[in-house]
Amino acid sequence: MGRVTIRRGLLPLLVLLSLAGCTTDEPPPVQLAEVRRAPVTEVVEAPATVGARASATLRSPAQGTVAKLYVKDGDQVKKGEILAKIRSPQAQDQLRQARQASRMARPAPVSMPGVNLAAFDTGALDRKVAAHFAKARKEAGKVDDARVRRQLLNAIDLAQAQHRAQTKALAAITAQLNRTINGALRGMTSGLSSSMASLQAASRTQVKAAVEAAENTVESLSVKAPFAGVVTLGRASGGGTGGGLDGLLGQLPGAGQQLPALPSTGSTSGSPVAVGVPVSMGDSIVTVTDVSKLTLSADIDETDVLLVEKGTAAAVELDAVPGATYRATVTGVGVTPKEASTGGVSYPVQLTLGTGTFDDGTPAPTPKPGMSAVTRLTVRESASAIAAPAAAVVTSGRDSVVWVSRNGVAERRVVKLGAQGEAVVEVLSGLSVGDRIVVKGADSVREGQELP
Repeated sequence: MGRVTIRRGLLPLLVLLSLAGCTTDEPPPVQLAEVRRAPVTEVVEAPATVGARASATLRSPAQGTVAKLYVKDGDQVKKGEILAKIRSPQAQDQLRQARQASRMARPAPVSMPGVNLAAFDTGALDRKVAAHFAKARKEAGKVDDARVRRQLLNAIDLAQAQHRAQTKALAAITAQLNRTINGALRGMTSGLSSSMASLQAASRTQVKAAVEAAENTVESLSVKAPFAGVVTLGRASGGGTGGGLDGLLGQLPGAGQQLPALPSTGSTSGSPVAVGVPVSMGDSIVTVTDVSKLTLSADIDETDVLLVEKGTAAAVELDAVPGATYRATVTGVGVTPKEASTGGVSYPVQLTLGTGTFDDGTPAPTPKPGMSAVTRLTVRESASAIAAPAAAVVTSGRDSVVWVSRNGVAERRVVKLGAQGEAVVEVLSGLSVGDRIVVKGADSVREGQELP
């Protein structure tokens, strides 16, 4: 964007300047005036657009038809007021399917397999062994030699004790084998059980999300105003198939809810919304615009945006209301640049728009969102500045220069400027009240030149 800034200041030239008299009918090529104090105001001008406090386009949450329509274009509505109702057998059917799937998705118990090895049956063997031991003792009792008989009986007792110990050890080995096998099985199946439980939980979560999405869709068939405002009816595409959006498990939570944040495109395609008109999911039903507070969105040139800050006052003129001036105040300065086709960049600035008056003091009408405007922001002002005409200041490199008459001879003075109006500028340093300066023909003056 090219530089579009226009700086306007007050024009108190009769108060500011005492122009030197002329001795001829034609004005001399160089004119002088005395520096005095005067108010100076610096203004930045930029194009702007009127906006609303908020705007929401409410769309059909599902394929169906408009069953009831409670509003018409231009109606004022309150927050939560029902604006329209959509009849959608498809959405109702999806809700029934989702609830049925939820009932079938109850968790199933995960059983753990186990092993129990039976102890070895040694009863028959034990009986045979006992009979042998008894027979051996009987035969040993027939031995006449007492010493030998005692040795045989001791040997039989020792053998029988060893047999009992071996039987007990075999039972212990069986029990230990049972514990080892079952421990190994638990280790192998614990991971499987955990995976099965996780899969079941994920399935339940997915089904629950599908139920919530279907319930939200059915609830949203009653289109309600998200806030108070003015209604504009939308246009429907005429109904569609819904395509791949029918899958319950493919729905995201909240997928069937109204979409209030989408701006209206202003398209005129499709059929006007009316009772009985078919609609597809996503078709615009109504737009609610809150005009309780109007805003302005201005584009400020990069060369001026650093002078604009929150709270800066502005005067606004609308193309639609000639002769009226509205008050405005800056509420925010954006940091994201916008590139213009003519080169350079601008930055978005937001303002609140106040009331307006005509030149005769009568109230101006309330604007509508989307109207074009020109905003003039007062970025710097001084009520009693050391002031000089803008024509007296000559740019020399980075310096601002003023020619001062000192004993009738031109003297170059570098000055520092403050607020810069269209015709008058504030001089912060380099000049004093009462100095006589060149106010006409300054660009042709040279150091030491005699001045009138």
